[in-house]
Amino acid sequence: MSAQSPIGSNVLNASTYSTSDPTARRAHAVAAALEVIAARAPAMENAGHLEHEMQKLSLYADLIQSALEGKK
Repeated sequence: MSAQSPIGSNVLNASTYSTSDPTARRAHAVAAALEVIAARAPAMENAGHLEHEMQKLSLYADLIQSALEGKK
């Protein structure tokens, strides 16, 4: 059995199947979004790119939550 990545765990925990607590689901969606940004960080050429990505954190978390809820 392979170990699940932190992003995979956070995405699964952000689903309604994991918890009915919307605050907990949001926290996991934000954590998953941070993992995505962290994975991209080594490819970013300067701090401005990282700042730009951090400004999108809420958007990324929204997209993760929408995908889990099956919204378009």
